Amino acid sequence: MTLSLTLACLWAVVANLLAMTPSKDNHWRRAYALIAVGIPLLGFVTYENGPWIGLLVLLAGMSVLRWPVVYLSRWVRGIGRGES
Repeated sequence: MTLSLTLACLWAVVANLLAMTPSKDNHWRRAYALIAVGIPLLGFVTYENGPWIGLLVLLAGMSVLRWPVVYLSRWVRGIGRGES
């Protein structure tokens, strides 16, 4: 297993551990930190292992951080309708 995939698996374990701990802000601060670490990590995985493995890691990350993806899609759809 390459270094990038090892780091991606470690990211997934940390994300799941953070999701199990209580939070006052519904885990949003932790989600922002995971996104900030995950985006460069996704680029590293894609660089080392190719686009198909990068796509699988992207889908795995999106399943862990599903609520930021849901809110982003709602925001993008609202922009398309001219809402702010």
